[in-house]
Amino acid sequence: MEQETMLKEILKALELHSDHTHVEMQKISSQLRAEMKEMGNQLRTEMQEMRNQLRIEIQEMGNQLRTEMQEMGNQLRTEMQEMGNQLRTEMQEMVGKLEEKMNERFNRLETKVDNLRIELSETQETVDFLSSKTLQHERKIRELYRQQ
Repeated sequence: MEQETMLKEILKALELHSDHTHVEMQKISSQLRAEMKEMGNQLRTEMQEMRNQLRIEIQEMGNQLRTEMQEMGNQLRTEMQEMGNQLRTEMQEMVGKLEEKMNERFNRLETKVDNLRIELSETQETVDFLSSKTLQHERKIRELYRQQ
């Protein structure tokens, strides 16, 4: 009974830990999304401002500035793609590490639970044996009592 309570407490603690980890992962994911969105908005704003400035300069300077603007836009796109890929990779690594850690802990918990089951089974066998011996002794005592 006490082992069942301990087992339930362990399972409850694991569930709480899992919930906490899930919440933390969601927070991190939300923060990253917000930061990426903010970064995107800032980049869009900066790009829009740059476009407006470049349009004025393009009108004044001609084809040469148009070419430079296109090159700059391509560079920005490439850098943004690289940053996005880098962030994705880092997030995947972080999630992978968390999954590995959780799997390791679950494996250790399963081992403990299996050991508790074995101990419980052995205890039950001992109780069964002692119960049968107690019954045998009670029968003998009754027989002896009847004989007197």
